[in-house]
Amino acid sequence: MMPKMKTKKSAAKRYSFTGTGKVKYKKQNLRHILTKKSSKRKRKLRHAGILSSDNVGAIKKRLLPYG
Repeated sequence: MMPKMKTKKSAAKRYSFTGTGKVKYKKQNLRHILTKKSSKRKRKLRHAGILSSDNVGAIKKRLLPYG
């Protein structure tokens, strides 16, 4: 019997799946040095990003096999 595949925990903390199987992630650049960034830019960074479809396979297969 094959052992279970392990989830890469670093990836599990960064990515999650939507109901339709897309990969969702938090956008970067909203942690510090915020004074020089425009309000519009900061507002857009608040929303979750959706990973492009060509990278989804690698995430699902290698990093989050049971996701």
